[in-house]
Amino acid sequence: MNMSNVWKCALGLFVGLGVLAGGARAQFKNGSQPTELNIPRVSQRGAVSQRLGLSDITITYHRPEVGGREIWGKTVPYGKVWRAGANENTTITFTDDVSVEGKSLSAGTYGLHTIPDKDQWTIIFSKNSTSWGSFSYDEKEDALRVTAKPHAAEPFEVLTYVFDDVKPDSALATLRWEKLAVPFRISVDVKAVVLKNVKNELRNVGGFTWAGYDEAAQWCLDNNYNLEEALKWEETSIQNEERFENWETKSRILEAMGRKEDGAKALSTAINKAGAIQLYSYARGLQRQGNTKRAFELYPQVPKKDANHWISHLALARVSSNAGDFPAAAKEMSQAISGAPATTKPFLEPLLKRLEAKDDINK
Repeated sequence: MNMSNVWKCALGLFVGLGVLAGGARAQFKNGSQPTELNIPRVSQRGAVSQRLGLSDITITYHRPEVGGREIWGKTVPYGKVWRAGANENTTITFTDDVSVEGKSLSAGTYGLHTIPDKDQWTIIFSKNSTSWGSFSYDEKEDALRVTAKPHAAEPFEVLTYVFDDVKPDSALATLRWEKLAVPFRISVDVKAVVLKNVKNELRNVGGFTWAGYDEAAQWCLDNNYNLEEALKWEETSIQNEERFENWETKSRILEAMGRKEDGAKALSTAINKAGAIQLYSYARGLQRQGNTKRAFELYPQVPKKDANHWISHLALARVSSNAGDFPAAAKEMSQAISGAPATTKPFLEPLLKRLEAKDDINK
């Protein structure tokens, strides 16, 4: 008998003795496993991913079936290291640093092992992710161990990993098999990851435009994060090209920093630089946010930017509608429709019908 056949027989014997418990049921009817050919396996390969912010978490595993077996404490013994799947290492990959159950873990790919017990499981992240099962597992290669609480759950015939309770910065990675679920929480410092990514992207094409620095500053502003640097980025955006957008963002950053007078000056500069479309869009945004008074202070200024632009007629239609002068509003809306792009006309035509019916389009 050559060495290949000896190995296959030995592997088949391991399967028959249950040494490969928790995963590899025999591939062939004689009890052996394939060692040289890539053919379908009983426990098929699966993968599941979840993105948190910009960070991806991916679990890759093989999926054994219950197949009428008694799983917990029998097929998968208590108190012993188990591969948490079948065949080769179950692996978990993090594209960025994470926290697992509150404990830090660096970005990378890890072998995912467990030590099951009735009341508490140990979840193991091993630096070795390229082995078969847990047979060569070495505790010295542990990157992290955490504990998890198993609980009864709906039955799953095939072992399955899912991400539950997904939040902006965390999710529960949950092993589900037979009538048991074992969840452990993975968290990401999303703001730190995004900030790092933004700084790197500003070294590329985005760093040569006004828009790249403006977007970076807006993200910081929206998240009330890193405002001092956000202000510097906005000033760089303005140096690249002065626009309504970056001056308006700068005004909001200054406001968030408590520099109200400087913010008001920046906003005044922004409005002076705005074109008709920019000013109308800004006023409409204020109106949608409930700041109707300020919106209707700005709408009359839109025609001063470009009296013949179709959006100037739309702004005046809103002003007249708000004042209850529906004939004047309908006239302005008709002129807006006449000059508007073909793709915009279908959105304006229903507004004209409302005005003709004496229905205020601002409500």
